[in-house]
Amino acid sequence: MHVKRIYASTVRDALNSAREQLGDGALVLSTELVPAAGWRGWIGQRVVRLTAAAERGIESAEGTAVRSVDGPAVSVGRHVAVERPRRSRNSVQGDARSGVIARLTATGLDPALAAAVAGRLSDADCRGGSDQTLRRALAAEVEELCGVDNEFARYEVFVGPPGVGKTTTIAKIAAQEVAARRSPLSLVAADAFRAGAIEQLRSYAHVMGLPLRVARSGDEFDQALAGTRQTALVDTAGRAPSDDGIRSLFNVLDRKRGVRTHLVMAADTSAATARRLLDRYAPLKPARVVITKLDESESVMPVFDAVRERGLPVSYLTAGQRVPEDLWRATPASLAAALLRESAMEATTCH
Repeated sequence: MHVKRIYASTVRDALNSAREQLGDGALVLSTELVPAAGWRGWIGQRVVRLTAAAERGIESAEGTAVRSVDGPAVSVGRHVAVERPRRSRNSVQGDARSGVIARLTATGLDPALAAAVAGRLSDADCRGGSDQTLRRALAAEVEELCGVDNEFARYEVFVGPPGVGKTTTIAKIAAQEVAARRSPLSLVAADAFRAGAIEQLRSYAHVMGLPLRVARSGDEFDQALAGTRQTALVDTAGRAPSDDGIRSLFNVLDRKRGVRTHLVMAADTSAATARRLLDRYAPLKPARVVITKLDESESVMPVFDAVRERGLPVSYLTAGQRVPEDLWRATPASLAAALLRESAMEATTCH
């Protein structure tokens, strides 16, 4: 068995090089992103390192008998002539499927998700392996985790740790609705701890011509919700659910009908931290997850993996500070694009 490491700028180039050097029967053992050689690696550039193997005889001097890995000894002249064993069709198909898994893991997908996506492909799709085919298969695999709703709930509540973009996400949703002249909305600022958040939301509400109600206590929050005539987008403080202020708000919401809570998490959250946040905010009964700041993360896979374990649908994806442009519904296509780290997200508005 001949094992070779190949370095290339993309997985596709590495696979093509492996075929050229080792033949169509080469088996991909692994792919990974590693620092580029020399000064390019010093400034953070990375390349794909693909490890592949092929069955091959050992070259020798003229006239010497050589034994291949699996075959008999053969006489050779100036060039080695090794009889290559026949490979079964199942083996070739398995190699193609392994290659698909390797390509997907190189983009940041975990092996389990990559294997599930490859399992959706036919043998012909695995051999062809176009980017569009892989993207469609990934979209189908994550479809069940896409929480796209045609209608708003009566109260759409956004919770999460500080700095993850709750206020900006609410502004983007509202701005897209205003621009499309769809559902009338109202905004509720229930962050009694950070005056800047209230002023930020007040500025957005003024520009969009939307009513804003401010609540600094449970009683004020109850009055603010009672005074809304449209769907209310509710901004909350970046505090833990055990905080008395947050708890008082949700005591009010517990008495309301039509409440849907979104847990907002940044895309660069580690898997361990994401699991802790899911545990911490579980008492608030989040029904959806919003993943923000895709543009600041190398891979969304760690936080997505934690969300997938809990079976919580993703409602929105955000990348950037532009209002309302940098917000997408979490459709199968847009979620697949985020997982594959593609910059071009699905160009749709929220509803």
